[in-house]
Amino acid sequence: MSLLTPTIRPSAVARLNPVAKLAVALIVSCALLLSIDWVSAGVALLLEGVLLLWCGLSARQFWLRTAPVWIAAPLAALTTVLYGQDSGTTLWQAGFVTVTEGSVALGLAIGLRVLAIGLPGIVLLATTDPTDLADGLAQVLRLPARFVLGGLAGLRLVGMFIEDWRSLALARRARGVGDGGGVSGAVKRFLGPAFALLVISVRRGSKLATAMEARGFGSDDPRTWARESVVGVGDAILVGIGCAIAGIAIGVAVWAGTWSFVLA
Repeated sequence: MSLLTPTIRPSAVARLNPVAKLAVALIVSCALLLSIDWVSAGVALLLEGVLLLWCGLSARQFWLRTAPVWIAAPLAALTTVLYGQDSGTTLWQAGFVTVTEGSVALGLAIGLRVLAIGLPGIVLLATTDPTDLADGLAQVLRLPARFVLGGLAGLRLVGMFIEDWRSLALARRARGVGDGGGVSGAVKRFLGPAFALLVISVRRGSKLATAMEARGFGSDDPRTWARESVVGVGDAILVGIGCAIAGIAIGVAVWAGTWSFVLA
């Protein structure tokens, strides 16, 4: 099972149209980008957390796939607290680094926003089969078939590249190549497999392009699709839930007095 193209577990969310999932992620993201305050981001994150229980991912799958977001959010918050715009009472100062009440509030808002925007996007992608996504993009959104099929082929190859990297690492270890310690040894252990993977990628990409062209994937003629992508009632409900999350988050922030429109 690939990390990027996993085996999709049956769930209420996994059965929905990928276009609806994409719409929900965009709606919530756009709503949270209209203001930088911790209340709207916190409310959205809380509501999303309740809905993510029905996503069908196990605890291990959830933490593995969302690990980059959990790492990025604290780092973004800390950077904003230390170097963000100062306002209010000064809490701590060391040289040119100043921590104020305003920078702490801004850092909290940034960290929560990273989580509220990143988590649902990653989870919805993890519950979506790449082929279903391509079907939805081409049939529902009417995107060019050549672009959609090329992206699908590339996404499928990424999972193969991960397996190739593991195989190269095991083969080099079995031959005793790149066992040196220190920084130089680590660089050699990375550069060797990286160059080999680059060569494999170029060769595989060339073969795939030739095979797809031979099968008519590069034609501009209208295509037929083996599986029909349909938007149903459940998809409309999901989009409505996304709009409700965005509306509630904005409404609570306005009521609390923390809403600050970024374009004003």
